[in-house]
Amino acid sequence: MDKRFWEQRWQNDQIGFHRGDVNPHLVAYVGRLGLGPGAKIFVPLCGKSVDMLWLQQQGYRVLGVEFSEIAVGSFFAESDLVPVKQTQSKFTAWRGGNIEILRGNAFDLGEEDLAGIDAVYDRAALIALPPALRRNYTRMLIEHIPKTAKMLMVSMEYPQSQMDGPPFSVHSEEIHGLFGDAFTIDPLLEQDILAENARFRDRGLTSLVEKVYILKR
Repeated sequence: MDKRFWEQRWQNDQIGFHRGDVNPHLVAYVGRLGLGPGAKIFVPLCGKSVDMLWLQQQGYRVLGVEFSEIAVGSFFAESDLVPVKQTQSKFTAWRGGNIEILRGNAFDLGEEDLAGIDAVYDRAALIALPPALRRNYTRMLIEHIPKTAKMLMVSMEYPQSQMDGPPFSVHSEEIHGLFGDAFTIDPLLEQDILAENARFRDRGLTSLVEKVYILKR
């Protein structure tokens, strides 16, 4: 990952990818993961997403990973959670309530870091990565999350020639190419969201479609 790029985005408060409200797709479809109380959900490239707080409020445990210390610190400060910090392998683990965020490079995650994961929630991880890194990300998940873990994934599709990422356009064909050998991929939703996203229209997009998937081994 381009660590300098993301650190500068957080330092300059250029975080248009951050949502101040809970993602409605998470609310609508988390039940499709079939998780019981206390299940552990992994949120890669989590930033300071309020989705993690919502998941905790539903009775789940949350594990995030995030490179930016600014993002991790902001999450706990804005959530009124007092974190306990501890070194864990190549990460600094910040823990508060039923939420733990590993501060470090997601590509350094190993099987021991993701042990006990019941599900993955990817709203903005895959689409944050350029093509060269998406396969590395996929390999990390396939190799290190437990075989029983399911995934809830949100992606977006648009003409890549009209806008530089991130967020990048990741078409369903690519998702099947990346994950199809290890997972069955079930589409849940396809929604045109251009009309409600002026910032993307202003960047020249003529089409923007959001898609939601469930992935199972």
